[in-house]
Amino acid sequence: MNTPSLSSAGRQRGAALVVGLILLALITIMVVSAFNLSSTNVQSVGNMQLRDEAIAAANRGIELVMSSAFTAAPAAQTVDVDIDNDGTMDFHVDFARPTCVSAERIAGASVPPSSLFLGSSFGVTTSNAYRTVWDLQADVSAFDQGTVAHGTAVHVHQGVRVLLTEVQYNAVCNV
Repeated sequence: MNTPSLSSAGRQRGAALVVGLILLALITIMVVSAFNLSSTNVQSVGNMQLRDEAIAAANRGIELVMSSAFTAAPAAQTVDVDIDNDGTMDFHVDFARPTCVSAERIAGASVPPSSLFLGSSFGVTTSNAYRTVWDLQADVSAFDQGTVAHGTAVHVHQGVRVLLTEVQYNAVCNV
């Protein structure tokens, strides 16, 4: 039976302890790095979700503006949007004044069918009509309710084509 002598134990002088501490330090650094990387990824995904929700809020606001007679008297307006339908407003959508960016004159006899809210003002007897293109711009910001959404903001442009009578065109479209 061989028993280690006292002289061989004295020669090691804690080498296993030093190697163990180095390995423990390396493992700790790897765990901390993995934690930081995963929390950064979670933040990125959260930011993308908030951005997508803000764009959805802008689209909902644009649909509300387009469904109104916005060409009758173009004006800046504000719409508050509850994107998750929980009863609290999540996003604040500010619309700049809609601008008529282009117009094309078309003959009354060739006026194509239009949307319902324009009604029967477009008949075969209409002398002139205009196919107009409008620019709707929405600036969306999140309500500050102490949530992570603070600071979320997007800017959205939407082009809309609207058929106007000559009277409506002369009143609101200065192209």
